[in-house]
Amino acid sequence: MSSYHRKYIVAGNWKMNKNAVEAKQFIEELVVELGTQSDVGVVVCPPFTALESVARALEGSHYCAVGAQNMHPEPSGAYTGEVSAEMLRHLFVSYVILGHSERRAYFGETDDFIRQKVLVALENNLKPILCVGETLEQRDAGHMFDVVGHQLREGMRGVDASQLESFVLAYEPVWAIGTGRTATPEQAQEMHAFLRKQLAGQFSEDVAQKVRILYGGSAKPDNVEQLFRQEDVDGGLVGGASLEVRSFMKIIEVAHQLTEQEFATV
Repeated sequence: MSSYHRKYIVAGNWKMNKNAVEAKQFIEELVVELGTQSDVGVVVCPPFTALESVARALEGSHYCAVGAQNMHPEPSGAYTGEVSAEMLRHLFVSYVILGHSERRAYFGETDDFIRQKVLVALENNLKPILCVGETLEQRDAGHMFDVVGHQLREGMRGVDASQLESFVLAYEPVWAIGTGRTATPEQAQEMHAFLRKQLAGQFSEDVAQKVRILYGGSAKPDNVEQLFRQEDVDGGLVGGASLEVRSFMKIIEVAHQLTEQEFATV
């Protein structure tokens, strides 16, 4: 991490996994394992059908937040299968993942549509986790910075600097999601540093240092330590490894240990 201390965030994206009963059981176990640690921001993002059971299971816990995996920018209307920001707020949701590569690839979500969601999320006091990332073809062609820079600029167009205290970015190299491949620590740092530089240019250096940038490409217990040690990597958006309490906790523990080490050297 850089000289500006940013609290690590470890967010679990469950995708289309776990019913309400399974989610409740997971959270009950996770709460016990977390104890009273408060130096790592922990977020769980279950499917919509499990949001209420997760929120109820977390009642009284101050060490884990609830996130949603998506939302629609309109407040209400004839949008079959969608949910609004207000609906999420009523379920005590704090974070919402926007622009995930699977939404872009499978559901045709455009940068402009994602931007609309970002603005509505901020208006409704939801903390966006804006995802950006390139495909293997784009990386091999040397276009990764153009692609990711464009996604960042368009996704944050219209956002005010004052709204960025709670803003989270996630770099997800599409070529490393679900493939078993992971960006090297050096590749992750290179892109995270690029994103922070873009933020500094778009807003200010101070703002850029405050935005947390998570790594989101097949983060696992056995690779996160070297990733989290990179100066501009502030945690992880975790997929498959967040579906089992033990592996999710191992990632949280890495962030906790690195935080302790950082403060020990201050």
